[in-house]
Amino acid sequence: MPRIPIRDTHLYYNAAGPKDAPAIVMSHGLLWDTMLFHRQVAALRDRYRVVCFDHRGQGRSEIPSTRSIAIETLTEDAVALIETLKLGPCHFVGLSMGGFVGLRVAIRRPDLLRSLVLLETSADAEGPAQLRRYRVLNTIARYVGLDPVADQVMPIMFGQTMIADPTRRRELAYWRDRLLANGQSIYRAVNGVIEREPVYDQLHRIKSPTLIIVGEEDRALPPEHSVRMHQSIAGSKLVRLPAAGHTSTIEQPAAVNHAMLEFYDSLAEVDHSQPQPSA
Repeated sequence: MPRIPIRDTHLYYNAAGPKDAPAIVMSHGLLWDTMLFHRQVAALRDRYRVVCFDHRGQGRSEIPSTRSIAIETLTEDAVALIETLKLGPCHFVGLSMGGFVGLRVAIRRPDLLRSLVLLETSADAEGPAQLRRYRVLNTIARYVGLDPVADQVMPIMFGQTMIADPTRRRELAYWRDRLLANGQSIYRAVNGVIEREPVYDQLHRIKSPTLIIVGEEDRALPPEHSVRMHQSIAGSKLVRLPAAGHTSTIEQPAAVNHAMLEFYDSLAEVDHSQPQPSA
């Protein structure tokens, strides 16, 4: 599908599944694009209208000229996309940076959501030690590109189990190539992610049914971030995945798909149990 005008930019999106089915909107993580969810789309498209989009400054979406692409800007984009495509109320799925967006949509526009799935994400600001490291890596990416830092970034993005598995070397090489496909302009998106403000003290405002998934090997946002969110979002469910790092949709797609389908099935059961209006 082509890019569509959303606010002051143009965003790429693709859609799969029946047009009249409940919508699932998927929001990817930093340095990636809609391909991050290709295994989830395949598992969900028979029952749902699955819409994936590239955030501004990444993938096939328009690249702005600003120094930083703020998470607040991405949140406003996501809201506008849902409204423009008439997808709400929808199920929202966000991984890492996409989860930062999902949290803010759930807090500020609960009317647009049926549910929220958060993968490998956090409600906190970036920690000081990580912030210093990421600023150095981002400076290199801005002026030289990602090639000199790829070997440092890949272990942040993928867990040790996948990295050490000889049967997955070709798959890992594919994702390394996709990482390197980012232009030097990616530094703008990185700035927005690492400079984000926390929303932890607003989590009590989230009323949407929420599933939180985290890989036990996640180095970028370790499981304690997900535990903190789980403790603060009323009624949320937490699933911890062994042998998965920061990109669980790729590392353990079957486990992620199972957790999501089970979650959606539980929501459908609740809907069916509610009294139906009389004719």
